[in-house]
Amino acid sequence: MSEFWLISAPGDKENLQALEKMNNVTSKSNLSHNTKFAIPDFKVGTLDSLVGLSDELGKLDTFAESLIKRMAQSVVEVMEDSKGKVHENLLANGVDLTSFVTHFEWDMAKYPAKQPLVSVVDTLAKQLAQIETDLKSRTAAYSVLKANLENLEKKSKGNLFTRTLSDIVSKEDFVLDSEYLITLLVIVPKSSYAQWQKTYESLSDMVVPRSTKLIAEDNEAGLFTVTLFRKVTEDFKVKAKENKFIVREFYYDEKEIKREREEMTRLLSDKKQQYGPLLRWLKVNFSEAFIAWIHIKALRVFVESVLRYGLPVNFQAVLLQPQKKSATKRLREVLNSVFRHLDEVAAASILDASVEIPGLQLSNQDYFPYVYFHIDLSLLD
Repeated sequence: MSEFWLISAPGDKENLQALEKMNNVTSKSNLSHNTKFAIPDFKVGTLDSLVGLSDELGKLDTFAESLIKRMAQSVVEVMEDSKGKVHENLLANGVDLTSFVTHFEWDMAKYPAKQPLVSVVDTLAKQLAQIETDLKSRTAAYSVLKANLENLEKKSKGNLFTRTLSDIVSKEDFVLDSEYLITLLVIVPKSSYAQWQKTYESLSDMVVPRSTKLIAEDNEAGLFTVTLFRKVTEDFKVKAKENKFIVREFYYDEKEIKREREEMTRLLSDKKQQYGPLLRWLKVNFSEAFIAWIHIKALRVFVESVLRYGLPVNFQAVLLQPQKKSATKRLREVLNSVFRHLDEVAAASILDASVEIPGLQLSNQDYFPYVYFHIDLSLLD
């Protein structure tokens, strides 16, 4: 499972024995894989400042998680033709996310533990804010480019009634620059080709004989040219419609057609040029944001452990990886029972569970007498 529970308990002898008991039970029952989670000793400051940091870190945690989810989605959208390789680009420090979390080490160079906690949190907050600002500007520019390209591509798809005709027709299909004659484009159902050939010259007066030509087809109809005198254009359109032949409004403008084709070429080129740099930026900064997020989790464990267990700082953090979804309820019950002595008042109001493990009294309800935080990597799938 790509889910982790980050917990802590006091570091005294009794609770270290409780942690050992937890490891034995969860290992024998194959409930979770547990590893120590190293957190450095920070400058604590005052308890009042820790209370404030607790609230700030909670908001920063939520913001960081939201940011990395948006960045992961941006990678998916950019890699539209290679979505199967998305996870190859969602790494942290060059390794997969699970490996990074399970082998986490505090980055002393980037976030010096000797600095006051408020300074470390401020560094993380500014880093994530800058990444979000850059993400918005970079993805917005790419999204506009992609949308413009998709709009042009849509015009070249669809049926003959809706699609652009600029890539179908050519100058030779039309009588141009004539004061008297005009060439129309008519959509004829495939089942009516024979009827069209027999009747188009007589749909109105002044239709040029043998002037029709099939220039394109889709699954349902064909696109025919027909040349006639300008003054009978409206009459011809009415008569054609009565026979279920639809005149497609189109004016051949060589400059406009050239401009449209050049625009498509330019957008394809721009998209190709932006793709590489944007994907590289997303990979690098997704890694930075994810690393920052896990550091925030570590800070939250530290702050909440000091607030919960008091001074001097003495606690042990452990990372649990539940082995399967169906076992998470039982794993929670094991933890609640092992550490119920940390909150006897709450524990006393909980009914014993029906599941029995030798030496343990389990509870059905969710309460956390220990410090607990959740890391869910499945949100990035």
